[in-house]
Amino acid sequence: MTWDRVSLATLIFEKISSEKEQLKQRFSASQNGIGHLWLDDLLPDEIAENIAKVFPEPNQMVLKKSIRENKYIAAQMDLYNPLLEEIIYAFQDKRVVAVIGEICNVKHPIPDEYLYAGGISLMGSKQFLNPHLDNSHDKDRNLWRVLNLLYYVTPNWKEEYGGNLELWPNGLDQKPITIHSKFNRLAIMETHNNSLHSVSPVVFEGYRRCVSNYYFSDSPLLASDSFHVTSFRGRPENKLSDLILRTDTFLRMCLRKIFKKGIKENPHVYKKKEN
Repeated sequence: MTWDRVSLATLIFEKISSEKEQLKQRFSASQNGIGHLWLDDLLPDEIAENIAKVFPEPNQMVLKKSIRENKYIAAQMDLYNPLLEEIIYAFQDKRVVAVIGEICNVKHPIPDEYLYAGGISLMGSKQFLNPHLDNSHDKDRNLWRVLNLLYYVTPNWKEEYGGNLELWPNGLDQKPITIHSKFNRLAIMETHNNSLHSVSPVVFEGYRRCVSNYYFSDSPLLASDSFHVTSFRGRPENKLSDLILRTDTFLRMCLRKIFKKGIKENPHVYKKKEN
């Protein structure tokens, strides 16, 4: 059977709606720090397994490797199996966007058709994503980034393999909240000036696969929110890396005060062909 974004969105909407009240409670209980929730068995296992099977190989993706992060990413979805584009845009269906906005208390969330920093990602052995704040805005710096949606599709991925989402609501001096990147699990988190998060290093000879979306809004989540570039920190045990990364963020913020949209265009977007 061929699954398109509408049929996938219907399944996602029905699953989320069936647990809406529990998800509201889970999200509300965490909002004093970094509002978040997760939902297991989002889609029938067969579909989730097929999504994992059609992921491109690492050499078909873009490697982002630096002191900040080490992972494979892709946003130019017309280069890959159509199922990947369909599942990404299923999360942008107006029914799905509306019910997630209601659960997370976000009025009029706006999905990102250009997949700015979204799309798909792979993380293998020794790869990681250091603690960071997501860029506060969309690619044109018109809308505020408010929600991060992460759909994990690697069968049999155990928590001890690493590659798990970590939330640091109390800063790097306290233990993070760890959300296992479990197969067929959807994780959602707020993005604002205090939503420090990371992905733990992978310690397994295999790849953690993830489908990512961001929602935006005309207004920030917190009254205290302000514009910022993607702002990295070092892990608590890496003091030197932390110093280097904080300096890096400071310098990039200085540049953005001069060049509003940066010196060069961010390549991590879906450049769609014009009809």
